Amino acid sequence: MALAPRLEMRQGQSLVMTPQLQQAIKLLQLSNLELAEYVDQELERNPLLENGVAEADRASERETPAETHEQVTTAETSLTLADDGPLPDRGGDLDTDYDNVYADEARADAQNNAAAAETPGAQGSDWQNMRTSGGGGGGDGDYDFAATLTREATLAEHLTDQMNMALKTPGDRMIAAFLIDQVNEAGYMTADIAEAAERLGVDVEDIEAVLGVLQTFEPTGICARNLKECLALQLAEHNRLDPAMQAFLDNLELFARRDFDMLMKLTGADRDDIASMIEDIRSCNPKPGLAFGGEPVVPVIPDVFVRARSDGGWAVELNTETLPRVLINQQYYAEVSQFSNDPKAKAYLSECLNNANWLVKSLDQRARTILKVASEIVRQQDGFLVHGVQHLKPLNLKTIAEAISMHESTVSRVTANKYIATPRGIFELKYFFTSSIASSEGGAAHSAEAVRHRIKELIDRERADAVLSDDNIVDILKGQGVDIARRTVAKYREALNIPSSVQRRREKKAYA
Repeated sequence: MALAPRLEMRQGQSLVMTPQLQQAIKLLQLSNLELAEYVDQELERNPLLENGVAEADRASERETPAETHEQVTTAETSLTLADDGPLPDRGGDLDTDYDNVYADEARADAQNNAAAAETPGAQGSDWQNMRTSGGGGGGDGDYDFAATLTREATLAEHLTDQMNMALKTPGDRMIAAFLIDQVNEAGYMTADIAEAAERLGVDVEDIEAVLGVLQTFEPTGICARNLKECLALQLAEHNRLDPAMQAFLDNLELFARRDFDMLMKLTGADRDDIASMIEDIRSCNPKPGLAFGGEPVVPVIPDVFVRARSDGGWAVELNTETLPRVLINQQYYAEVSQFSNDPKAKAYLSECLNNANWLVKSLDQRARTILKVASEIVRQQDGFLVHGVQHLKPLNLKTIAEAISMHESTVSRVTANKYIATPRGIFELKYFFTSSIASSEGGAAHSAEAVRHRIKELIDRERADAVLSDDNIVDILKGQGVDIARRTVAKYREALNIPSSVQRRREKKAYA
């Protein structure tokens, strides 16, 4: 067969992750705080975007914003928009059509356009002035002296202050500074003594001498190399480190296994003394370093609120307190376009306008998508909201996706890093997606989370003379209609950090 070059035309389909598509997908996955930080960055990059919080406050003094409500059987979806003007034209070329990003929603919304047109407050919604979920964000900048007047001292700063008073020679301070850098946030020394001596060019005895001084610093137990040393330092301060207690610390693994008979044999103590030692150990702080400032803890801010309605249903609303407001400055764009003769400037502003329009519309669609998903979750998990975790239903992404005509991947992105505030507490949206356990009576399946809750309740109520084994728990649950295997009970029990029946029996006998 002869080989020769030739030209062929082929037609095919492929999904290209354009920058606009990547942005829309990214917005779906962001939490409130992350979204606010992202919007702040866009405000800095795009001269046509403005922070509309001040404008919204002034507008609210003149008129009350309209509200759109989607009535559902057990939930009400509330989305607040401003009605200041028409949707800006998306003139110019984008790298993808917006409907390609939310294709599933576009088809579902197309079927409901007539009903949406009759919804009060839904007409003339302004894409330029959209309140979307988000929150404040920021990072560490240059050194700010004023900030040091109010912030909490870190563990390293606290130890360094004590070092400057306790150690006088430059050599000891050099060693101490190196060791302080090797202390983790829990307060433990992570450096190997031999390696530290070799690295600093000093004797091991010098390292140990300085470490001994550091271990006298506050809080007691700091700079310990392991849990045993940390507890020993704290017990010694209270004159509780006698030979029996030292033997107890040397065999902490027996305490972890609740093997109190062997502990009594090794320490030479009776049951009452062992119980007293346990109380002394439990009064110690296993992580003394955590008492000091470290990395700031990011608070959990709910994206969605659920509240009970007077008619017995549920109202599902966005958290408007943390929603940034974005405006597009059409006047600035018109003025520059009219008076500027620079083609590059006009092209740049046109690109900024397209990006701004896309961002605002994406933020709006993100908010609506979150509300759709949250409303359906509330509808599915109505029993949990009314009666508690024992009534949590098995739920997966496919069920929600089919109910609201979306793709499973979209639902997965929406539920990532999102929290919902309910009358029963704040939960991550993914909390409501649990696997199912079959019913032994052929009825509805049980949620794995609800079964874990039942196991914990059974163990919490067990008597000292009737500790439940995993087999006993299986029999009880099967009597309640839960078809579960012993290995599954053991897995759930371990996930709840509950020791085995043998260990629980030993512990209960020790306190009997």
